[in-house]
Amino acid sequence: MSRILVTGGAGFIGSHLTDAFIAAGHEVCVVDNLYSGFRHQVNSSARFIEMDIADRAIETIFLDFRPEVVVHQAAQMDVRKSVSDPMFDAKVNILGSINLLESCRKYEVRKVLFASTGGAIYGEQDYFPADENHPLRPVSPYGICKATVEKYLFYYHTVYGLSYISLRYGNIYGPKQNPHGEAGVIAIFAKKLLAGAQPVINGDGLQTRDYTFVGDVVKANLLALNHQGSGVFNVGTGHETTVNELFHLINSGLGTGANEVHAETKAGEQRRSVLSSAKIKSEMGWAPSTTLKDGLPETLRWFSETYRS
Repeated sequence: MSRILVTGGAGFIGSHLTDAFIAAGHEVCVVDNLYSGFRHQVNSSARFIEMDIADRAIETIFLDFRPEVVVHQAAQMDVRKSVSDPMFDAKVNILGSINLLESCRKYEVRKVLFASTGGAIYGEQDYFPADENHPLRPVSPYGICKATVEKYLFYYHTVYGLSYISLRYGNIYGPKQNPHGEAGVIAIFAKKLLAGAQPVINGDGLQTRDYTFVGDVVKANLLALNHQGSGVFNVGTGHETTVNELFHLINSGLGTGANEVHAETKAGEQRRSVLSSAKIKSEMGWAPSTTLKDGLPETLRWFSETYRS
């Protein structure tokens, strides 16, 4: 069993990971500044420290807890926020990550699992689905930051021997997703519909994403924890769903009967995004087991119990 430090462990994906690591018998410490996470989502068996990953005092956590593995989920993950304030985005996502990696180096952490992005890092794709060899052409500061941290991980691995796995996530959805500000479209649509408000679809709604259930992401991280070697791996379903299709699935699933309403296209919004998971299947045996048809009802049940007015 390992001592695992989970950054962003009070958030959506991080809290699911914390639960899974503890269930597997690992000792877990969560660090989160609660900017978008919630204290009540942190497993009661985990240590919790409220701190920003960019705080130089993060070193005290490494000195005390002595993590063997760092699972780095904390991020400024709002693409639009990254466009409006790229300096803040870089401070959190690049400088905060370097701050962590310096402590990993000093305190001999064995491995880092990094939450990267499989959509924003590739930009507009040349082929579908994109594999890990696809050119990186991020068109947002958020995507640029994720690509930059991957380069830093390679540097720390090459120079200091720090093992790492960078998991390039698709569009993750599931219970406990925060529908405010930085959330994915499923959380935003569900919250609005449950409140009796009208969701708005940007542009023609034919833009596609690879919607991946959070439970499958947890399984990928558990496999990566024990994987020998370092590198980058997509975590996606290989299936595209349009925003229009998604809206009707959510609207029908909640029984809300809202109309389909469109607005202007958002400048710079990616048209299509879908990921190949062939590499992680070949090297770790991972494959998505939850289709949107199965994962969406479970997600909507959670939103109905939490937000229905």
